[in-house]
Amino acid sequence: MNVEKDFPKLNVIYVDSACMSLRPLCVIDKMNEYYISYPSCGGRSHHQLGEKVQSEVEKARKKVAKFFGAKTDEIIFTKNATEGINVVANGLNLKKVLISDKEHNSNLIPWLKKGVKVVVCKSNEDNTFDLKEFENKVKGVDLVSVVWTSNLDGVTNPVKEIIKIAHKNSVRVLVDAAQAAAHKDINVKKLDVDFLVCSAHKMCGPSGVGVLYGKKHLLEEVGSFIVGGDTVKNSNYTNFIFEDIPKRFEAGLQNYPGIIGFGVAIDYLSKIGLSKIEKHVVALNEYLTAKLSKIKGFELIGPQSAEQRSGIISFNLKGKDPHEVALLLDSIANICVRSGQHCVHSWFNAHKLDGSVRISLYFYNTFEECEKIYEEVKKISEL
Repeated sequence: MNVEKDFPKLNVIYVDSACMSLRPLCVIDKMNEYYISYPSCGGRSHHQLGEKVQSEVEKARKKVAKFFGAKTDEIIFTKNATEGINVVANGLNLKKVLISDKEHNSNLIPWLKKGVKVVVCKSNEDNTFDLKEFENKVKGVDLVSVVWTSNLDGVTNPVKEIIKIAHKNSVRVLVDAAQAAAHKDINVKKLDVDFLVCSAHKMCGPSGVGVLYGKKHLLEEVGSFIVGGDTVKNSNYTNFIFEDIPKRFEAGLQNYPGIIGFGVAIDYLSKIGLSKIEKHVVALNEYLTAKLSKIKGFELIGPQSAEQRSGIISFNLKGKDPHEVALLLDSIANICVRSGQHCVHSWFNAHKLDGSVRISLYFYNTFEECEKIYEEVKKISEL
């Protein structure tokens, strides 16, 4: 993809997009527009600058709603996907939640902290989702909370089937789409998902902004997690009246430039096309996986097929510490990867692994960069 001109020039090969994507100049420019032209408070200040801020925020909300096939008042702005999950965890009275064995800490710790019984659905041997195990375990739980695309190995879970099975058992479903939203067309109505969360910083948007989607009637059941300014219509010393949804969930001063910038990121991704992005990412992954698999001592985590791992290649080199490999790639070749347990400590501990090296590709990466990555990993394997 010829998008180099759209991004600030970096003198590195950046393949850590599963952690945070790069931001195009149009997003940065829109955020700067806020700081330069209407650096004010939205919602509560009714002068011309405040009205401009609020108008831009609501424009962004409409864009996000359209992007996900939702209604505008079903979109709640949060700090990130983690906060979105915490809103649901703290706002519903749940006793038993079913998760997969590869959940990010953001979809494990909130349930443990609340004292909810966590039922774990183990993956197949190749790290793909086990629907049979899921069918056996879903009965009697209050909520299924599952990742769509894993940040550990890139495996995409069959969420449509998961939702269908859960609903047959009268169980609601929360989907963590933090990774999936960056490369998959998502329509929450067609999916019939009950709740969905994502983070702007993985979608070419600013950090500090996320989205919680919920079916309107279900959001009415969710108690407010954080309350204060902007969450109430009126109050006295003994009582208060909550604002309507989504305002009641958006407490205090918001990340206005981030939300506004996210709206432009949505425009940018939509213009390129999510299906086009996914096709490019899988092609890069197929090419690089085939190359890396020839290296002696290369150990891939997850299925061999790149199509099943989206843009992620999570691996180890036999006998080498993953952090050492990542540091060498960075210091010798200016290649930015991630190493460690990727906030999925539970899975790595269960498999007695210290971690892995994770390459995560996105649409701005190239085949030339993949060739360079292969050459440098090969050199490190021979040290």
